[in-house]
Amino acid sequence: MTIQTPTPFPAPGRVPDQVSFDRKELGIILGLYGRMVAAGEWRDYGISSLREAAVFSVFRRTAERPLYRIEKRPRLRHRQGLYSVIGMDGQILKRGHDLKTVLRVLERKLIRAVE
Repeated sequence: MTIQTPTPFPAPGRVPDQVSFDRKELGIILGLYGRMVAAGEWRDYGISSLREAAVFSVFRRTAERPLYRIEKRPRLRHRQGLYSVIGMDGQILKRGHDLKTVLRVLERKLIRAVE
């Protein structure tokens, strides 16, 4: 019989090797994405899982630069907030700790597009 040593929990504040969106976060983002596709505003998306951030990029056409980037940066969770929405020009449109609240800036654009 061999004795197994327990696997230690990661140290608090340690950033994982790769940041990604969890199932709940993706559900919220893809819900908004589906509504924007139905409105004819968005047509494609890309997901990147990097060392510092997870990025959900939204495109009007596949060959263009992204219209918006939804980023998750764990290092900023105690400062400006874990989530941010960044426009095409690199300007931060909204930043915060709650994903639904941050995505409201894009919801307003959906309401204007439908009207």
